[in-house]
Amino acid sequence: MGADTVAVAVSEQRDTLEDVYEPFLIKAGFLARTPRGRVVTPLAYQHLGFPSSGRTDADDLFLGQ
Repeated sequence: MGADTVAVAVSEQRDTLEDVYEPFLIKAGFLARTPRGRVVTPLAYQHLGFPSSGRTDADDLFLGQ
């Protein structure tokens, strides 16, 4: 899902997502930037009470930070 889609879903501007929400979510450990784009971390799934995505290539979660 792209940033524009998320922005529409939460009724915010894309710039606001990138400048305000994204840094907070990265610092909190809920979001990571990877070479493939942004990914939700296992900590975010745990915090929300959802089962993990099953993603096993955790090494690339912290590339680009």
